[in-house]
Amino acid sequence: MSKKSSEKRQLREAVAERREELRRLIYAALFLALAFLLPFLTANNRALNTLLSPMHIPAFLCGLICGPGWGAAVGFCAPLLRSVVLGMPPIAMAACMAFELAAYGAVSGLLRRFLPRKFWALYVSIAVSMVIGRLVFCLVGVKLLSVEQAFLAYFGSQFVSTWLGILIHLAIVPPIVYAIDRYRKRNP
Repeated sequence: MSKKSSEKRQLREAVAERREELRRLIYAALFLALAFLLPFLTANNRALNTLLSPMHIPAFLCGLICGPGWGAAVGFCAPLLRSVVLGMPPIAMAACMAFELAAYGAVSGLLRRFLPRKFWALYVSIAVSMVIGRLVFCLVGVKLLSVEQAFLAYFGSQFVSTWLGILIHLAIVPPIVYAIDRYRKRNP
């Protein structure tokens, strides 16, 4: 009997693991679609689009919910896909954004994995990944676009020009992740 119950338990664990993999894949596809569609909300106003950075939200969500691998993949693909299909953002900017959003997804997912599963840890994950992602954006921008400005000024401008987006991301992303976590606990 113990051998049979052990086999059943292993089968249940395998099924649960496959279900979780499928769930991550579906969430990642949803976040990629959101990254493609959210910029349409601010498309007519380039300044508002830069200020709010709507493509960043799905990258954070994907990293925090699906893990660092999916977060990096979705973050990297989203701006490049949007650039190829719609021509916006321009390909050089999309390349910089691809590395930035990949860093957001990877870092937020890694921190979520290592920090305690507390609500405050979501804010820490997002804040740290914002700094690292913007640093990556600036490094790639300096190399790829041959930005003539001093690096620190360019890095600082990435925070100054997007301060409202930073606040919105900090206000929106943690409650969404918290709600999805609660839903998943109730509906495994």
